[in-house]
Amino acid sequence: MPIDQAARSTRQQAILDILREQTVTRQAEVVAALQARGIPATQSSVSRDLRQLGIAKLDNGYGEARQAPAGDNPRPPGDFVRGTAAAGSNLLVIRTAVGAAARVAVYLDRSGWPEIVGTISGDDTVFVATASTATQRRLQARLRAEFEIEDNSGHNG
Repeated sequence: MPIDQAARSTRQQAILDILREQTVTRQAEVVAALQARGIPATQSSVSRDLRQLGIAKLDNGYGEARQAPAGDNPRPPGDFVRGTAAAGSNLLVIRTAVGAAARVAVYLDRSGWPEIVGTISGDDTVFVATASTATQRRLQARLRAEFEIEDNSGHNG
Protein backbone atom coordinates (compact mmCIF):
# COMPACT_ATOMS: atom_id res chain seq x y z
CA MET A 1 0.00 0.00 0.00
CA PRO A 2 1.59 3.32 -1.03
CA ILE A 3 2.33 5.82 1.71
CA ASP A 4 0.45 9.10 1.43
CA GLN A 5 3.17 11.64 2.22
CA ALA A 6 0.67 14.44 2.88
CA ALA A 7 -1.25 12.29 5.38
CA ARG A 8 2.01 11.27 7.10
CA SER A 9 3.16 14.88 7.31
CA THR A 10 -0.19 15.98 8.76
CA ARG A 11 -0.14 13.13 11.28
CA GLN A 12 3.44 13.88 12.33
CA GLN A 13 2.72 17.57 12.82
CA ALA A 14 -0.33 16.66 14.90
CA ILE A 15 1.84 14.33 17.02
CA LEU A 16 4.25 17.18 17.71
CA ASP A 17 1.32 19.43 18.65
CA ILE A 18 -0.12 16.77 20.98
CA LEU A 19 3.22 16.27 22.72
CA ARG A 20 3.57 20.02 23.25
CA GLU A 21 0.04 20.28 24.67
CA GLN A 22 -0.06 17.31 27.03
CA THR A 23 2.02 14.66 28.76
CA VAL A 24 1.80 11.35 26.92
CA THR A 25 3.17 8.15 28.45
CA ARG A 26 1.83 5.53 26.00
CA GLN A 27 1.60 5.30 22.23
CA ALA A 28 -2.06 4.33 22.60
CA GLU A 29 -2.68 7.81 24.04
CA VAL A 30 -1.16 9.36 20.91
CA VAL A 31 -3.36 7.17 18.70
CA ALA A 32 -6.47 8.19 20.66
CA ALA A 33 -5.54 11.89 20.54
CA LEU A 34 -4.97 11.71 16.78
CA GLN A 35 -8.27 9.93 16.23
CA ALA A 36 -10.04 12.57 18.37
CA ARG A 37 -8.66 15.15 15.91
CA GLY A 38 -10.02 13.14 13.00
CA ILE A 39 -6.61 11.84 11.93
CA PRO A 40 -6.49 8.09 11.23
CA ALA A 41 -3.65 6.35 13.05
CA THR A 42 -2.56 2.95 14.32
CA GLN A 43 -0.03 2.05 16.98
CA SER A 44 2.43 0.91 14.31
CA SER A 45 2.11 4.14 12.30
CA VAL A 46 2.56 6.20 15.48
CA SER A 47 5.59 4.12 16.44
CA ARG A 48 7.19 4.78 13.03
CA ASP A 49 6.31 8.48 13.23
CA LEU A 50 7.83 8.85 16.70
CA ARG A 51 11.04 7.19 15.52
CA GLN A 52 11.21 9.41 12.40
CA LEU A 53 10.54 12.54 14.45
CA GLY A 54 13.27 11.74 16.94
CA ILE A 55 10.80 11.35 19.79
CA ALA A 56 11.92 9.24 22.73
CA LYS A 57 10.14 7.95 25.79
CA LEU A 58 11.75 9.37 28.88
CA ASP A 59 10.83 8.93 32.53
CA ASN A 60 8.11 11.58 32.32
CA GLY A 61 6.64 10.53 28.95
CA TYR A 62 7.33 11.05 25.27
CA GLY A 63 9.21 14.15 24.22
CA GLU A 64 11.19 15.66 21.39
CA ALA A 65 14.86 14.79 21.34
CA ARG A 66 17.08 17.83 21.02
CA GLN A 67 18.26 18.28 17.46
CA ALA A 68 21.91 19.06 16.75
CA PRO A 69 23.38 20.88 13.78
CA ALA A 70 24.49 18.60 10.94
CA GLY A 71 27.94 17.17 11.54
CA ASP A 72 27.81 17.86 15.27
CA ASN A 73 27.97 14.96 17.72
CA PRO A 74 26.54 16.29 20.98
CA ARG A 75 26.41 14.16 24.05
CA PRO A 76 23.04 12.41 24.24
CA PRO A 77 21.01 13.53 27.25
CA GLY A 78 22.25 11.65 30.30
CA ASP A 79 18.78 10.38 31.14
CA PHE A 80 18.83 8.31 27.90
CA VAL A 81 21.57 6.00 29.20
CA ARG A 82 20.44 3.69 32.00
CA GLY A 83 23.42 1.39 32.56
CA THR A 84 26.07 -0.92 31.16
CA ALA A 85 26.97 -4.57 31.54
CA ALA A 86 29.83 -6.63 30.15
CA ALA A 87 28.79 -9.59 28.00
CA GLY A 88 31.64 -11.95 27.26
CA SER A 89 35.14 -10.68 26.65
CA ASN A 90 34.51 -8.07 23.95
CA LEU A 91 30.86 -7.07 24.01
CA LEU A 92 29.33 -4.32 26.11
CA VAL A 93 25.58 -3.93 26.58
CA ILE A 94 24.24 -0.43 27.13
CA ARG A 95 20.67 -0.07 28.37
CA THR A 96 18.86 3.13 27.38
CA ALA A 97 15.49 4.78 27.74
CA VAL A 98 12.89 3.22 25.44
CA GLY A 99 13.40 4.50 21.91
CA ALA A 100 16.80 6.07 22.63
CA ALA A 101 19.18 3.26 21.66
CA ALA A 102 19.63 4.36 18.05
CA ARG A 103 20.54 7.89 19.12
CA VAL A 104 23.07 6.59 21.65
CA ALA A 105 24.56 4.21 19.04
CA VAL A 106 24.95 7.04 16.51
CA TYR A 107 26.66 9.13 19.16
CA LEU A 108 29.06 6.28 19.92
CA ASP A 109 29.70 5.58 16.23
CA ARG A 110 30.60 9.24 15.67
CA SER A 111 32.65 9.57 18.85
CA GLY A 112 35.86 8.25 17.34
CA TRP A 113 36.62 6.44 20.61
CA PRO A 114 39.31 3.83 19.86
CA GLU A 115 37.70 1.23 22.14
CA ILE A 116 34.68 0.89 19.82
CA VAL A 117 34.82 -1.55 16.90
CA GLY A 118 31.11 -1.15 16.08
CA THR A 119 27.58 -0.91 17.46
CA ILE A 120 24.18 -2.50 16.93
CA SER A 121 21.08 -0.92 18.45
CA GLY A 122 17.56 -2.01 19.18
CA ASP A 123 14.85 -0.02 20.90
CA ASP A 124 16.37 0.27 24.37
CA THR A 125 19.64 -1.65 24.07
CA VAL A 126 22.95 -1.02 22.31
CA PHE A 127 25.54 -3.74 21.78
CA VAL A 128 29.06 -2.40 21.44
CA ALA A 129 31.83 -4.60 20.07
CA THR A 130 35.33 -4.00 21.41
CA ALA A 131 38.63 -5.56 20.34
CA SER A 132 39.47 -7.16 23.67
CA THR A 133 38.54 -7.52 27.32
CA ALA A 134 40.89 -4.65 28.20
CA THR A 135 39.26 -2.27 25.70
CA GLN A 136 35.84 -3.40 26.89
CA ARG A 137 36.76 -2.41 30.45
CA ARG A 138 38.20 0.94 29.33
CA LEU A 139 35.04 1.69 27.35
CA GLN A 140 32.79 0.76 30.26
CA ALA A 141 34.77 3.07 32.58
CA ARG A 142 34.61 5.87 29.98
CA LEU A 143 30.83 5.45 29.60
CA ARG A 144 30.32 5.46 33.38
CA ALA A 145 32.23 8.72 33.64
CA GLU A 146 30.68 10.32 30.54
CA PHE A 147 27.07 9.52 31.47
CA GLU A 148 27.42 9.24 35.26
CA ILE A 149 25.98 5.72 35.31
CA GLU A 150 26.38 2.78 37.65
CA ASP A 151 27.81 -0.68 36.99
CA ASN A 152 24.78 -2.92 36.45
CA SER A 153 26.71 -6.09 35.72
CA GLY A 154 26.42 -7.49 39.22
CA HIS A 155 30.17 -7.25 39.88
CA ASN A 156 32.79 -4.56 40.07
CA GLY A 157 34.82 -3.54 37.09
